[in-house]
Amino acid sequence: MPEVLKAPLVVEFPFTRSLGPVQSAFLSGLRERVLLGVKTNDGRTLVPPVEYDPVTAEEIRDLVEVAPTGTVTTWAWNHEPRRGQPLDTPFAWALVRLDGADTALLHALDAPGPDAVHTGMRVRVRWATERTGAITDIACFEPHHGDPHRPSGHTGEFADPVTGIVAAARLDYTYSPGRAQSAYITALAERRTVGERCPVCRKVYVPPRGACPTCGVATSEQVQVGPRGTVTTFCIVNIKARNLDIEVPYVYAHIALDGADLALHGRIAGIPYDQVRMGLRVEPVWTEGARYPDHYRPTGEPDADYETYKELL
Repeated sequence: MPEVLKAPLVVEFPFTRSLGPVQSAFLSGLRERVLLGVKTNDGRTLVPPVEYDPVTAEEIRDLVEVAPTGTVTTWAWNHEPRRGQPLDTPFAWALVRLDGADTALLHALDAPGPDAVHTGMRVRVRWATERTGAITDIACFEPHHGDPHRPSGHTGEFADPVTGIVAAARLDYTYSPGRAQSAYITALAERRTVGERCPVCRKVYVPPRGACPTCGVATSEQVQVGPRGTVTTFCIVNIKARNLDIEVPYVYAHIALDGADLALHGRIAGIPYDQVRMGLRVEPVWTEGARYPDHYRPTGEPDADYETYKELL
């Protein structure tokens, strides 16, 4: 049995969102070192602010300034900060109820160690040197032994409000494809494509999953398929992906390899994008040292009859 593979994997993309009037005021305030909450109809002040009352679901827009000092309501010590976290030395994650607020704000608390942190301790905001209108404008909280600070009475109106933000979403993890897909990937390195046959319905699935998606039984019988196949359906890509050195437009297609009962996807090249069609017969093109086909190109054969691949759309 081939070795089960594993590898580090990163999924990362920028997430862009527009802001409503409440969130716009909150982030604009952080940029100006002003902390804003929103007051509900029953008199509660919510920080961070929301646009709808979590109890009554009523829309709320009555902004009110709160103080940059507050009280820790609960906390947890972070022994090993990760990339992108507020501090690069051990710190506490803390819920801080700012003076004048009725809810708590989650942020980092800079302290020399867990023995220096306790529920009920007084803290204050440490502002970032450069502020852009984001939650990171609060660098962290720090212990505070003085009197509560007083808000300035800001109205929440700003001449140049923040209207949108871009947040980088990133997920780092180790992926293990398992027995079936490890065998599939190992075969690809030898320029072979293998699937697994279900012992009940006898269908061959590529890439294999280790179990039949229809019958729900384990699969183990390997079957070599392809290398040629048929385009079952496709899309034309007109937006260039970051870090992908392929000129647009190009075609990405579902390809039913000969002998397979499930279509896999691949890029189509060697033909103008507007000439790609359902039923087009294609074959893989490999580059030196690659572990998978770079793309698929037309074989020159007549198009496959629709009846031969309609069940694989």
